[in-house]
Amino acid sequence: MTLSPARVPATGVRRLTTTLYGYAFLDDFVLLYPVYALLFADAGMSLWQISSLFALWSITSVVLEVPSGAWADAVSRRRLLWIGPLLTAAGFALWVAVPSYGAFAVGFVLWGAGGALGSGALEALVYDELDRLGAADRYARVMGRARAARLLGTVAATGLAGPVLAEGGYAAVGAASFVACVLTAVTATRFPEHRVRPESAGDSWATTLRTGLAEVRGDRSVRGALLLVPAVAAVWGALDEYTPLLVRDIGVAEATVPYLIMLIWAGVTVGSLLAGPAERLGTTGLAALLAGAALALAVGAAARSLAGVALVSLAFAGFQLAEVLADVRLQHRIGESRRATLTSVASLGTELATVATFGGYALLGTDLAHSTVFAVLAVPYGMTALALVRARAAMARP
Repeated sequence: MTLSPARVPATGVRRLTTTLYGYAFLDDFVLLYPVYALLFADAGMSLWQISSLFALWSITSVVLEVPSGAWADAVSRRRLLWIGPLLTAAGFALWVAVPSYGAFAVGFVLWGAGGALGSGALEALVYDELDRLGAADRYARVMGRARAARLLGTVAATGLAGPVLAEGGYAAVGAASFVACVLTAVTATRFPEHRVRPESAGDSWATTLRTGLAEVRGDRSVRGALLLVPAVAAVWGALDEYTPLLVRDIGVAEATVPYLIMLIWAGVTVGSLLAGPAERLGTTGLAALLAGAALALAVGAAARSLAGVALVSLAFAGFQLAEVLADVRLQHRIGESRRATLTSVASLGTELATVATFGGYALLGTDLAHSTVFAVLAVPYGMTALALVRARAAMARP
């Protein structure tokens, strides 16, 4: 039987998206996530040592982010997507087999390297495969659902970590995390990859990076789209780490805090799923979305009540949606041969801006309540919304 022309692309899209959603779920289905700090402490690590491990993790990601993206444009992106989880699996195995500062440090380097290999490569592969199938207009919807799948993986891992830890200790949690990473790698091998290698495919990653940065300098629309990603993603991504402290300050019992955090992340999941329909918003609509989310964040944080937590959840939903839409704008503006490179440059900007936000939070939080700091950090989103409106007005002028 011969498939109709309309059926072939549908089959290709289905294979791509099924693989992507499975990959995204498994990549965050890591039972060590909610308990690795406890593992370090129980292994005798001091607070300073634990903090230095987190810093090493961040430094590894920052250093490798852009080179790995350029490498993904020079070699097979699918290859990097299955190598990365295997590096992470090796790191987790070290943690539970030889629980010591050195093993934890090496594990974080491997984890950071594994994450960097996938950053940029995944978005580039998905966009180019959809484009090949004539379905690039589905990118926002597809990536929104992929982010929702990641959140479901995180929630499932968090729910299982406690019982598994109680039954089998850190060895069982580590083994489950190792298996999840291996399954992620196996799933990555199922990604289709039909990219036509450019004539410059033999160039080094450094050459690919220079070419990509030249495109940013020479194209104002690319530069604006690239800068928008960290402007949208960084602040709320950092604030997420402080939401338990914000929630606890409203006076609820400690045991209630996780449930309210799940409410916030339910909002984030909804925001991911709305990415497809919201792609029609345009620049003005994106500005309105950011402004509305900023207002919800400021009012919700200042309210210091259960209703305020619901508003924070609404704000995070808006920021998550805006983050997906910012990525979509970037992908639409960059060429196939430099897609992973420039996506990684945007991710690097997000990492650096997130670190800066952590520093700003620490400074503000010394004298101010968490609710006040959250409200203050809503301001950058208002400024980003204003910048988008001005950019739209400037483009409309003859």
